[in-house]
Amino acid sequence: MLGMQVWAGSAWLGADAVIAWTTEYFGLAVEQMRREGRRVDDEVLAHVSPAHSENINFFGAIEVDIDAELAQLGPTGYRPLRVRDTLF
Repeated sequence: MLGMQVWAGSAWLGADAVIAWTTEYFGLAVEQMRREGRRVDDEVLAHVSPAHSENINFFGAIEVDIDAELAQLGPTGYRPLRVRDTLF
C-alpha cells in the first residue's frame, strides 16, 4: 500500500509541475501578444485552463538532450515562444 501512495504522490507532483510550467508560459504568451498590440480579453483568459494533457507522455520514459534544450534558452532563461499568424 505504501508503494502505491508514493506512486500516487509522485504522479500528483508531476501533474502539478506541468500545470505550473504551462501557466508560466501562458502568461508569457499573453504578455507578448499584448505587447504586439493583440487584444487578449481577461474574460476569455478566465476560461483557459493549464490543466491539459496533449503534451504529456503517459506511457513511458522519454529521452531529452539536455545540452540541446539548454542551447534553445533565450536570455531570460525561457525557450522562445512559438509564433503563429492566427490563434486558431
